[in-house]
Amino acid sequence: MRIALLADVGVRSTTFAEEIGRITVFASRLCGAAVRRPLRMRRFVDEVFYLGVLSLVIICVCGLAVGAVLGLQGYNTLERFGATDALGTVVGLSLIRELGPVLTALLTTGRAGSATTAEIGTMVATEQLDGLRMMSIDPLHYVVMPKALAMVFVMPLLSALFIVCGITGGYLVGVYWGVDPGSYITSLETAVTFWDEVVGSLLKSLCFGILVGLIATYRGYFSAPTSQGVSSATTATVVQASVSILIFDYFITALWGV
Repeated sequence: MRIALLADVGVRSTTFAEEIGRITVFASRLCGAAVRRPLRMRRFVDEVFYLGVLSLVIICVCGLAVGAVLGLQGYNTLERFGATDALGTVVGLSLIRELGPVLTALLTTGRAGSATTAEIGTMVATEQLDGLRMMSIDPLHYVVMPKALAMVFVMPLLSALFIVCGITGGYLVGVYWGVDPGSYITSLETAVTFWDEVVGSLLKSLCFGILVGLIATYRGYFSAPTSQGVSSATTATVVQASVSILIFDYFITALWGV
């Protein structure tokens, strides 16, 4: 029994190490494709539209909802200590330092990351990528690279929009419950610094964009050429990217205090 357990642990560890190696090789190939001509700017812009612009509605709605909940909970908590004027600080720092980048990455993974994996996986299943290879076109450069770069590009922008909508939602709820509008804005301006909070938040969302873009394209590119394979790859993207975001969020916060 113990030998079988040790063998199972060994097999899983070896498989995990091989998977990390394949992802590393795939990431290096993506970096090489990103600096190779032609630059594929037209495809990059199209992917920015599909991944970024089409995600605006869900980002704005969720940002307002999260900000409203933070405003309500923060007001009820601060009211016990007579410190409701600090509501702007609570809402702003919570969104900028933590909730904004993390929730944006999770929402983008569910909407854009899964769609990216499904699209590339479908191209694998229908042999479209093989057709590109027969025409001497590298599918990694023509299809995968623009999608990965677009994900990295749009993630900080979507995170910034989420934070703005969240602060607005907290403001509306706070003012409705009696917080002075000037006190809300003043406490927010006093607590938030550009280099420590804003730049740190954008850097964190940039790291999440790299993570989601890499996992989504990798899973789609190496999915099994069947409908079941595409489905499994899409599910794996959402699960692995979501877990990776939360794990990396801890390490980024612990190492850099972002």
